[in-house]
Amino acid sequence: MIVRIMGEGQVRLDDSHLAELNQLDDELLAELESGDGEGFRRTLTALLDAVHRLGKPLPDDSLEPSELILPARDATLEEVRALLGDEGLIPG
Repeated sequence: MIVRIMGEGQVRLDDSHLAELNQLDDELLAELESGDGEGFRRTLTALLDAVHRLGKPLPDDSLEPSELILPARDATLEEVRALLGDEGLIPG
């Protein structure tokens, strides 16, 4: 699967990592719903770090269709809330 991180580029991840990413996504969604800004920042950082740790960056000149789009590391709780509506970042 190809993941795009807004403002950073694309990363190729094996589908076997989806469960770990879904767990972080569930935490992030709960923090969005509760308005926990500190928890949101911590979990967003953990999610993006996990994508980088588990995946392989695609070259900057490569443009593949992205199956997931994650917010930038500096995105605010309000910006992500507006992007998502009622859905999590990761389908499933």
